[in-house]
Amino acid sequence: QVQLVESGGGLVQAGGSLRLSCAASGDTFSQYSDTFSQYSLGWFRQGPGKEREFVAFIRWNGYTYYTDSVKGRFTISRDNAEKMVYMQMNSLKPEDTAVYYCAARFGGSSDSVESYEYWGQGTQVTVSS
Repeated sequence: QVQLVESGGGLVQAGGSLRLSCAASGDTFSQYSDTFSQYSLGWFRQGPGKEREFVAFIRWNGYTYYTDSVKGRFTISRDNAEKMVYMQMNSLKPEDTAVYYCAARFGGSSDSVESYEYWGQGTQVTVSS
């Protein structure tokens, strides 16, 4: 089993920054020390009245990919030793307001919600104008 727990959300003014964190745990990762590194990790978000959408992913080898609306503002990173994934969010806009979810899938990366096996409970990010 895999558990993902997000933190770091909050209320910020437009132009401000937040850093989201996601801690991974569970039997799947504890059995072998390098298992976490084989997972691709993604951040998704769901705004009010909207469907959940892709934001960014990071592959096992560190390759990253972002949706166009956050390129140059958000940075995804991972710490395999600590089983953590982060997302630094700068120059936040009101349209970034959403619940942000961390997700994991074994092997190759994807920007599809349906392709991720494990999800966190989400953390709220609210950007005021």
